[in-house]
Amino acid sequence: MQPSEIIEILNRPISQELLARDLTRLAYVAKDGTPRNVPIAFAWNGSEIVMCTSKNAPKLASLRENPAVALTIDTEVHPPRILLIRGRAELDYVDGIPDEYLQPTSSYKMTPEQRVEWEAEVRSLYHDGMVRIVVTPTWAKLIDFKTTLPSAVEELARQREERQRA
Repeated sequence: MQPSEIIEILNRPISQELLARDLTRLAYVAKDGTPRNVPIAFAWNGSEIVMCTSKNAPKLASLRENPAVALTIDTEVHPPRILLIRGRAELDYVDGIPDEYLQPTSSYKMTPEQRVEWEAEVRSLYHDGMVRIVVTPTWAKLIDFKTTLPSAVEELARQREERQRA
């Protein structure tokens, strides 16, 4: 997939709405060769998906060995809206807490007091730093079930049209 195609998909209004959400599902291959899919908070900075985790997270060894990942960001309404992204994870070990981890999210509502308590807990728990998992998209697909469908459903629709014309 060409970079211009990826940018066009990611700049669509529905994609932008999805990229403003809080959680993605990160799929990767674990060290034992089996698939993993974990929900994880993320931030979109306009060109990369940034997720943050602890320095002792088991997924880090897997991502060092095989950095290929797939991400799913979706909605819980009908029809679903789904943004699929593939890329390679780059690991960025940082001292302190990354800004992306501390930025307020859209769906996790906290009172100002809760926010202060949460941030104090985060700073105490991750006192020796975190790891930023940075993914630059190398492939993207938006599925909105109005203008775009999963490829298998697109094929079935094409076959139905051919049968109806025959």
